[in-house]
Amino acid sequence: MKLLILLFLSLCLCFADAAYALRCGHELVDLGDYKADVIDKCGEPESIETHIERRGGSDFASRSRYYGNGKYPRASGNYGQQQYVEIEVVVEEWVYDFGRRKFQQYLRFENGRLKEIKRLDRGG
Repeated sequence: MKLLILLFLSLCLCFADAAYALRCGHELVDLGDYKADVIDKCGEPESIETHIERRGGSDFASRSRYYGNGKYPRASGNYGQQQYVEIEVVVEEWVYDFGRRKFQQYLRFENGRLKEIKRLDRGG
């Protein structure tokens, strides 16, 4: 039974689309890295697409009521009321093609920080 579970988990890992790191030569790119760091480690991507996403909710407003460490609430006339706040997020989607024998890699940046790494089809 344990062997069957181990085999199942191994297969799940083999076919998982999302990754948490990308190896470029001897360098490792991790989630949270800046765009400049990724270019230093992997070079220029094959393609870059950029767009802006608008996100909003009362969660953004509640976080903005506190100073840096979250301990001191700002004075405001509407304390305790929820506000809807909308922010713009600059999204860049990069694709690296490392050749026919390797999988292409999709990298998603939000406001200059790496948020997602995903394996695509084999390169060309």
